[in-house]
Amino acid sequence: MTAASVAAVLQAAPPDAITAPSVDLTAVMPVLIVLGAACVAVVLEALLPRERRYAAQVTLTVAAIVVAGFWTLLEGSRHRYAVTFAGSVAVDGGTYVMWGVLLVLALPSVLLMADRVAEPGGAFVAQAAARVGSARDRVATQVATPMQTEVFPLTLFAVGGMLVFPAASDLLTLFVALEVLSLPLYLLCGLARRRRLISQESAVKYFLLGAFTSALLLYGIALIYGYAGSIRFTDIAARASAGSGSDTLLLAGIALLTVGLLFKASVGPFHLWTPDVYQGAPTPVTAFMAACTKVAAFAAMLRVFSVALQPMYWTWRPVLWVVAIASMLIGAVLGITQTDMKRVLAYSSVAHAGFIILGVMALSQQGASGTMFYLLTYGFATIGAFAIFTVVRRGSGEASRLSDWAGLARRSPVLAASMSLFLLSFAGIPLTSGFIGKLSVFTAAVGAGMAPLVVVAMVATAITAFFYLKVVVLMYFSPPAGAAEDGAGEPYVVVPGPLTAIVIGLSVVVTLVLGIAPSWFLHLLSVPFPFTG
Repeated sequence: MTAASVAAVLQAAPPDAITAPSVDLTAVMPVLIVLGAACVAVVLEALLPRERRYAAQVTLTVAAIVVAGFWTLLEGSRHRYAVTFAGSVAVDGGTYVMWGVLLVLALPSVLLMADRVAEPGGAFVAQAAARVGSARDRVATQVATPMQTEVFPLTLFAVGGMLVFPAASDLLTLFVALEVLSLPLYLLCGLARRRRLISQESAVKYFLLGAFTSALLLYGIALIYGYAGSIRFTDIAARASAGSGSDTLLLAGIALLTVGLLFKASVGPFHLWTPDVYQGAPTPVTAFMAACTKVAAFAAMLRVFSVALQPMYWTWRPVLWVVAIASMLIGAVLGITQTDMKRVLAYSSVAHAGFIILGVMALSQQGASGTMFYLLTYGFATIGAFAIFTVVRRGSGEASRLSDWAGLARRSPVLAASMSLFLLSFAGIPLTSGFIGKLSVFTAAVGAGMAPLVVVAMVATAITAFFYLKVVVLMYFSPPAGAAEDGAGEPYVVVPGPLTAIVIGLSVVVTLVLGIAPSWFLHLLSVPFPFTG
């Protein structure tokens, strides 16, 4: 076709046949800042000498998250809402709250990744391509060769995907954001400096299960599109309200879509990846996943269930009742049997996912606000707990066994007190942020007519308190652990580096302040409801 014929076709077309999509760059500027910084970080990784990459990457990553956070706070205070990118992204009051919580938790996660004091050279492998057990791998580990700085652009790409995930207003954007946040995490999980084999095994497990679940989610999207003829949340809700079409397609699509979201949030019984991945991944990555990925997943569920699937709540809410009970009981009961500290925190994460989903199911302003507050409190306590985990060591690696934590209060009273505070917050003890978070979510659930479910949640909370308090008893009332049978020596505590000390101190302050004086923060995290379509 010649240029003249193309021009003739365009002139003959109706004026509104070709329209440019609406794009509001100001509304999505936090996403552009983070993803733009990730692209710049890739260029720096290619151009800068190795000895200059660490400082440049850390500075760029922290600056990008801080600037994006300030932009989110500024635009959120102006109540500037928009549906942009041809209706695929909705930026409203709820989006700004979700972005704010996510960026606030991403900052200490990055600082923990950047620390190179507790683990000389950093928690990440120096040469990811080196074969495990090879001479090059042993030398890189023993000499404390500086870690791979590719972790910082990978982290920024993951944060960018997490920002888009809860802002998506159509199913295709939701799926793309899920893949953008997941693929960097698959790589990061396999980059541990020590215990390389179990780290790579965790990455493979996470990748295979994640790919399988992404396929389920994509199939669910296809079924919902077949039902509604659209992937827009508002169109799906309108079609479901009208009651036309095949209910089989809709129900099957909702089931598969829900499975994909529950997997990413590590809600039981879709949690099978969680203990192994938490145990094998580098500890800073575990902290990042436990805090930030949970925020992104539950924030996306809030929007999907309250906008696209709200007319069908009578079909999916009973199913989520069963899922919530299963998650709470799985996390509580199996957590008691664990002897590895990381696996204890993994099953704690599964139990908390069951608690958090109560706020999602409430379909109310109180439920959405309580969910975001809970995610903030749980995120800081989790990051603080994993930060302490990095400085309690045995031999050349981290002290992962529960028995290694015996007598920690004698070795480091400050760290033992901080860890006790985080564990008490997990248990929901008054005067900690965890108590206010649980109270917010449980109150919203009772208001939505889910009182029996709250009773089950309180029983599960009592069970989880057992293994949290077991760790506290170990730290304060048990004699210090002796040398291991494998010759690893006695457990010891290294002096935290400046970045890790900042993370632990910040987490302690936030856990106390949100538990003692939460009113201002509850108001700040008040989510306007309902969400924009």
